Amino acid sequence: MTTTSEDVWRLLAELTAAQKETDKQLKETDRQLKEVSQQQKETELLLKEVSQQQKENAQQQKETDKQLKELGKQIGGLGAKFGSFTEGLALPSMETILRQRFGMEVISPSVRVSKEGQHLEIDVLAYTNGELNTAYIVEVKSHAREDFITQLKSILQRFRRFFPEHKDKKLYGILAVVDLSPELREKILQEGLYVARIHDQVFELDIPDNFQPQTY
Repeated sequence: MTTTSEDVWRLLAELTAAQKETDKQLKETDRQLKEVSQQQKETELLLKEVSQQQKENAQQQKETDKQLKELGKQIGGLGAKFGSFTEGLALPSMETILRQRFGMEVISPSVRVSKEGQHLEIDVLAYTNGELNTAYIVEVKSHAREDFITQLKSILQRFRRFFPEHKDKKLYGILAVVDLSPELREKILQEGLYVARIHDQVFELDIPDNFQPQTY
């Protein structure tokens, strides 16, 4: 088969066209590689920003946790201070009630006793011997809750186990409360417990004329 000059020129033209197409594809590939490289750079930059944000968030969370912990301590301290303030406010007026109204001779605030691994805490314990032979337990609360009734009754029921020297005494309970709803007041009275409420910064008994206290 004889190759003519026309065949040569045609072959050269095809090679030239193929070379142009190859160059075009190489340029397109190079462009795509540049785009991929740019996307990788942007992705790396974004990842760095995310990592930095995570570090900042972690630091902020630590600071927030620290502040919340400190706030919890402050709130707990305020609660303890307010409880002590309430008990201190109640003691003088309750002492007057216990001596003048009920004839108590011994009045002891903040009684803490332990026996055989068990513990009992009483805000105010008052008693007298002789003919009356009676004792009163006073629990002082700032804001009354229904479970305080159960708490006081439990103290009354356990009292003689911790104080056998008072086992023959008649025993009564008093809830001295700063803030008390009418409904809860009725429940306390129905349980046979005395109610004392604050009035003009002084605790006073708040019981009906026909009130019959429960003896424990």
